[in-house]
Amino acid sequence: MTGPPASGGHYGQDLFEPEHPEEAGRIDAAALVYDPVTTGRLRALGAGPGSRCLEVGAGTGTVVRWLLEEAGAVEVVALDRDTGGLDGLAGPRVRVVTADLRDESLHLGTFDLIHARFVLMHLPERRQLVSRLARWLNPGGWLVLGDAVEVPNVLDTSSAYRRTMDAMWQALRSTIGTDTSGVPAYPHFLREEGLQNVAADLFCPPLVAGGPLARFWSETWNRMRPALEETGRVDSAVIDEALTYLASPRLAEIGPGMVMAWGQRL
Repeated sequence: MTGPPASGGHYGQDLFEPEHPEEAGRIDAAALVYDPVTTGRLRALGAGPGSRCLEVGAGTGTVVRWLLEEAGAVEVVALDRDTGGLDGLAGPRVRVVTADLRDESLHLGTFDLIHARFVLMHLPERRQLVSRLARWLNPGGWLVLGDAVEVPNVLDTSSAYRRTMDAMWQALRSTIGTDTSGVPAYPHFLREEGLQNVAADLFCPPLVAGGPLARFWSETWNRMRPALEETGRVDSAVIDEALTYLASPRLAEIGPGMVMAWGQRL
């Protein structure tokens, strides 16, 4: 694990500003891919009527809505630094909290289910935050963490796709502190917190031209163009070539996947 970037940057502040007109669409493109896997796991772990749930990094609220409407949770706390994407959520069973998970004064109570997806990887304090989330579990409650892992083709070091993807990870790390190197250790972190029934899986969604994941990466790279070029790994022509490839029937890649790890407080 590494310390914070020299810039002290933040997701949603130095990159991917929530007020950008295409940000909600970018997030929702990823949700189309990952929500079925996420909600399937949450249901398997017992998310349902009577559960009090915390959704960390609630984004546009797709998982929050599932917990309310499909799982029938008795209450869902939707936590995010920017909750503009949650304006449509209302009702006695949902509480929207605009706050930073790292705020030591934040006290939300305890929960039967805590879920954080694509959040901790962007926070240099991620290990301490796993401890904090684990302390917020009720007896019998589950902590579910999902973050990205790269599955690179080691035989490809020079294609426009590979160079742009590598530049993206470097730019994310130097700008806002993103670090996925510790994600495979999440099961160990959960066990170190005293959680039981710890397990994990890896989901690598198909990367198909015209599909939602290809749209997500295209929008991500377009939004990050200056930061990508600042790495020195790519220039505008390489980025354009990579974007053309993402939209081409020639596309044949194993894109980044998602590790989901879970553990239960007994």
